[in-house]
Order: sequence, then C-alpha cells, then structure tokens
Amino acid sequence: MALDIHPVEPDKPVGHFDYPVVSAQSNAKSLVSAAQGLTAALAAEASLRDQQRILPHQALEWVREAGITAARVPAEWDGPELAYQDLAQIMIALAKGDPNVAQVLIPHFTSVERLRLNGNPQQHARYYAGLRHGDIISGATGELGGKFVTDMVTQLVTTPQGLRLRGKKFYSTGGLFADRLRVTAKNQDGDTLSVLIPRQREGVVQHDDWDGMGQRLTASGSTEFNDVLVLPEEVMFYSNELNKRRNYQPAATQMLHSTIEVGIALAVLDDAVRWANRGARPRQDSGVERSVDDWYVQHIIGNIAAHAHAAEATLLRAAGQVDVAVSSWYSGVEEQELEARLIAASIATAEAKIVCNSAALRAAELIYDVGGSSATLSVNNFDRHWRNARTHTTHDPVNHRYRVVGRFYLDQTPPPITMYD
Repeated sequence: MALDIHPVEPDKPVGHFDYPVVSAQSNAKSLVSAAQGLTAALAAEASLRDQQRILPHQALEWVREAGITAARVPAEWDGPELAYQDLAQIMIALAKGDPNVAQVLIPHFTSVERLRLNGNPQQHARYYAGLRHGDIISGATGELGGKFVTDMVTQLVTTPQGLRLRGKKFYSTGGLFADRLRVTAKNQDGDTLSVLIPRQREGVVQHDDWDGMGQRLTASGSTEFNDVLVLPEEVMFYSNELNKRRNYQPAATQMLHSTIEVGIALAVLDDAVRWANRGARPRQDSGVERSVDDWYVQHIIGNIAAHAHAAEATLLRAAGQVDVAVSSWYSGVEEQELEARLIAASIATAEAKIVCNSAALRAAELIYDVGGSSATLSVNNFDRHWRNARTHTTHDPVNHRYRVVGRFYLDQTPPPITMYD
C-alpha cells in the first residue's frame, strides 16, 4: 500500500483552518444537530468507500467544518466544552453514517482529554487554539512484540542535537487524517509520556497498511518515527501519582468506543427496514403478498430495533455517569465521594459495552433473516456492518467487562486502575 512520507514543514501558526470552527454560539444543540445532519451524507457513500477502500478525507473535512472536533475544548479556552452525553449523541450520529469516521475521532477526543489532564498552561494555549481552528489529533500508541498489549519500546531520547523520538507504532488510528500526532513513548528513565508533534515533521513515516477485515477506512496503519525532532514544549508527562490515581478519562474513552456499536446497530436497522420494503420477497407459504406483512419479518425488525435502542439508552446512561465523574473531578468534591463517582462511571461504561457489543453483532447477523439469499449479494454490502462491529469489538475484549461488573456487584471490588478501562 501507499507510503506517506512527509517533507519538512514548519508548524502551522494556528490550526487546520485559518478561521475558528466554533464560536460563542456553538453549543450542545447546534453541534448535535450538525452531527445528525451529517448522518445521511456520511451514509450515502459509506458502502462504496468500504468496497473500494476510499479513505474518508472529505467526510472528516465536513466534521471539522461543523466544529465537532472542538466539542470538548474547555470553556476557559473559548471552547463549547460539551458534556459527554452530548458528545455521545454526536458520535452515535456519525457512527450511524459511517463508523470509520466516528472511530477516527476517538483517539482525537482521548488526546483532548489527556491534554486537559496532563498538559501545562502553555500547551493548553497552543493546542486548544489549533483545535478551535479544526485540528485533529491522532493517537499513536499500540505496538507489536511485547508480552502485554500495552508494552512499548518507542523512546524519547536526549541527544546532543536535542530530543529525538525513535520507534514504530503498529496502530495509529486516524493518523492519515490528523494535523498532529500524540505519540506515547518512554523516556530514558522509563517514564511514560506523550509527545504532540505535527505529522508533517521530518522523520515521520506513515504507512497505509491497516488490513483488518472491518473498519477498513480508519487509517489505523503503522507509523515510523525515525529520529524525529521533539521540542521540549511538545512533551506531556503522565505523572506517576496520576497513574496510580483513578480518573475519569479511561471510562470516557471506553464509553465513546461503544458509540460505534450503537451507530452500527442503528444503521443496520435502517438497512433492514429498507430491505424489507424494497428488496425482500415473501415466501409463498407466508400467506402475505408483501414482506413487510410477514409476521416473521416484523419479529426480526422488532428484535433489531429493541436491542439497538436499548443499547443507545444504556450508553447514554453511562455517558451521564461519566459527566458526573468529570464534574466531580473539577469541582473538588471530597476524595471518597469522588472515588465512588469515578467507579460508578467505569461500571456503567462496562455495562454499556456489554450491551452495545451484543446489539451491534446481533443486528448485523439478523439483517440476513429479513430477506433471504439476495441479501448476501455483494452489491448490498450488508456484511460490512458485521465486519465493522466484529473488528471494533475486539478493541477491548468484552469478557473482561463481564468480570469487572460481576465482581463489583458481588463484593464491591472496584475496577482496576489503568489508562484504558
């Protein structure tokens, strides 16, 4: 596949656009409405993009221009600072249109939150300005070869020529759409840190080599960092103290991941209804002349709809618990109460993941029961729904979520403290 090697380019002075994509009038209502307005446009060519492997560059431009990428910029930095319940609605709308587009934004919003939690005031001023002007920040974290999935060998080293980044990331979701990359690495003391660098910087080599069976268009390929210059002000540390302390960001990130499954389930519902009305033919022994009058077809559509909407409701409940945790984190509530609210957010998110994963996978299977063998024709490309759901649900194995939830209800054992739960 194509190799994307960038020439040396100076940092952009502000961001992706030379104008801000959000204003004083940008709020939850306007941004949620904008996302819902994009659903049909994203869906119109989602199947074609999947079949021909066309990366959704234009779709991401629509998302930027709508101000969606700046949704979580804090109000103190002139951002909308949407609640997670509102952001969840936005992500569901985008995922219903094209789950690839929505997944690109998960490392972006994770990076925005990491910046808020770990960045210094100078970094806030610099990167929030870029976000307000349409920047997308991609994550580059996962590597191959370690004993555990979180192991990494990418290093930030001190040389006579300054800081240099060396290593290779196997997963860099959204990297080819990004303005900046947030790269997780270790320094020479073994501390975990992130560097926020322009993707055009010399030594950054991006490969369009993601070949998963689903979510084919997330640009989740590998990235090499060949002695890449890193400025001191681009380094963001994860303090050891913060790593040992539970915070809201992992639950928020996993909650956003479940929006992908909800969007897929809702998209399947739409496709199943259309197929029942226009593509499916009833069996002669069904006693009806239209597929939509077949009790069996009605049962299938009801099954898909009930589970898709139940997943949506469960997900929005989890998002509400995350909002409580975020509010508590920044309002200075008593430590014991804060811990309880952070745990509640993690448990609610784990429950949502269980329900959402099941809803998406089941819906994507049931669509074939609506109308027989012709539903499997490649021109329909209905299999992309299952491929996308099955691929994305491997991101965080759901069996671990069952265990976490079960232990909590049995003996109040809190979820483990990690960067990813």
